[in-house]
Amino acid sequence: MESADAQSHGHSFIVYIVRCSDGSFYVGHTHDVDERVQAHNDGLGAAWTAARRPVVLLYQEHYPTKAEAVARERQLKGWSSRKKLALIENDTRTLKALARRRVR
Repeated sequence: MESADAQSHGHSFIVYIVRCSDGSFYVGHTHDVDERVQAHNDGLGAAWTAARRPVVLLYQEHYPTKAEAVARERQLKGWSSRKKLALIENDTRTLKALARRRVR
């Protein structure tokens, strides 16, 4: 977890998506994505990823505050796998179509 002190020193927060060994996606946030992915692969991350190692980093976005990163993480966690994949692949056409349809 990031301290308020880190926020005041200009550190960014990263929302990331990893693909697990079973093909599922995991969305999280951190201030050091390389360290966090390594933790997931060491079995020290979330229980979801610990049971589905190894994980591979596919996507990341940077935010200036933890609050913004957490809000985006929550949004992405609510998305279907298809919609997450469209984001990862920068497929704006599919993203827009899935946003309009609201199919889960």
